[in-house]
Amino acid sequence: MKDFKILKFLDLFKGLFEMLGVDYPVMRKILNVKLILDGRRTSTVLSNQNTKKKKEEEDKNNFIRSLGIYFLMGIFLILYVLIGDNYLFQMSLVFSIIMFLLMTSLIADFSSVLLDTKEKEILLSRPVDSRTFNMARILHIFIYISMITFAIAGPSLIASLFRHGLDFFLIYLCEIVLVTLFVIILTALIYLLVLRFFSGEKLKDLINYVQIGLTIVMSLGYQIIVRIFNFVDIDNMEYKASLWKYLVPPIWFSAPFELIINKNYNNYIIFYSILALIVPILSIIIYVKLVPTFERYLQKFDSADGKTRDKNRFTIFLSKIVCKNKDERAFFKFATNMLRNERTFKLKVYPSIGMSIIFPFLVVISMNFRDLSNLINTKFYLWIYTSFMMIPTVIWSLECSGNFKGAWVFVTMPIRDKSVINKGILKAAIVNLFLPVYIFVAMVFLLLYKMQIIDQILVAGTNMFLYTIVVFRMMGEFLPFSKAFEVTENTTGGRKEFLILLLIAGFALIHYLITMTSYGTYIYIPLAIIISRFAWKKAIL
Repeated sequence: MKDFKILKFLDLFKGLFEMLGVDYPVMRKILNVKLILDGRRTSTVLSNQNTKKKKEEEDKNNFIRSLGIYFLMGIFLILYVLIGDNYLFQMSLVFSIIMFLLMTSLIADFSSVLLDTKEKEILLSRPVDSRTFNMARILHIFIYISMITFAIAGPSLIASLFRHGLDFFLIYLCEIVLVTLFVIILTALIYLLVLRFFSGEKLKDLINYVQIGLTIVMSLGYQIIVRIFNFVDIDNMEYKASLWKYLVPPIWFSAPFELIINKNYNNYIIFYSILALIVPILSIIIYVKLVPTFERYLQKFDSADGKTRDKNRFTIFLSKIVCKNKDERAFFKFATNMLRNERTFKLKVYPSIGMSIIFPFLVVISMNFRDLSNLINTKFYLWIYTSFMMIPTVIWSLECSGNFKGAWVFVTMPIRDKSVINKGILKAAIVNLFLPVYIFVAMVFLLLYKMQIIDQILVAGTNMFLYTIVVFRMMGEFLPFSKAFEVTENTTGGRKEFLILLLIAGFALIHYLITMTSYGTYIYIPLAIIISRFAWKKAIL
């Protein structure tokens, strides 16, 4: 079994642990297994990367690889530390980013440790006492979060020593420790609050949405960070104290820099500094007091909602509108349930949907339209086609499922026309995923253009439907929800992926050419509808 350097470092404190009543050899073995499992678990920040490994890459530690991503994010913090001496503002930004990344990382990737009920049942039924088990869990969390914290804050911490001196460095180091403790306890208390009022299923959904949000932030965050310097001038900001700001933790942790280095003795600076020290300590005391309650509520994590509600009425209503026969409606309802409820599918697909919503408007920001009235005289609405980029990802993912072993039901069903399976499932994807995203993006563009491009929105909508059919046809025949995500990731060849994405530019070019003629739009819309109906009948087999 692999032996970690951090465990060799803990060996130096073996006597201290034994004085605390901990069975050190047992604790060490538990920690060793936990660290090995951490290395095998794919981090959320690496979820978009290809997981198909070569044999020589199988032993790579995924956790260490994920630290590289956090390190790159942490490099951006150097800019905030180096620029200016307005510590209250710049360090508030630094601690906001650190707290966000730490909390989302804990929720997204480490919930299995904070909320594990199975390992307790397994280990405590062996000759392992609760004190040794709890110490192993605490040390595991501390090691994990410390490594992530060092990856995020390490670059800026080192830079601060050269830019601001030893005093700043030591304050920053102490504040990082306090922030880390505060985030760990705050995350646990959030779990406790959710479990107090809701079932374990609600908490699982919360974790899943945080995972999705973290993936989107990691994918788009670099663009936001780069652009923030266009409109943020740290040195020329003036702070105005107000009551609600006492509830903002990043300001607490930035205040000691002002108090000690800049000799700012305003009452609010002193009070913020006290909060930075007292709140983490109080949160630890509160958490220790609530540990028995937390353990009791933790049993709900594996439970389902006590009440069952009929959530299928609207789905049944939609199925009757978009599906022509009973078999197709059945697969429409089945696929709708999978798309809405399967957490693995949402984690893989929803980030691309989120980026499809955001990306068209990031382009608006990059083009610096200070006066949106100037937008009306442009064809900028053609950027709505960038929202089509989610379609290939979703369609490729329709072949996958976290419960793919249950796909044998498709083969055993007594259905003569197998095309109803694909038709029902593709219609579910269009109705539940593609149309809501397109309608939202289209409505924003309509508002920006003061409702003057309704015809152009209709053209793009018909093109979206036609593009969906083409992509589905290029995928070839497949059995829906029949493969694991790990098997099918990045298996469609690069050339096919490039052609499918190039088609988006092709549809946008056609749309642009249509706008060059007076009545092109009104001729194209009915023509595209006819072509789409014909393509649907011939292509969806």
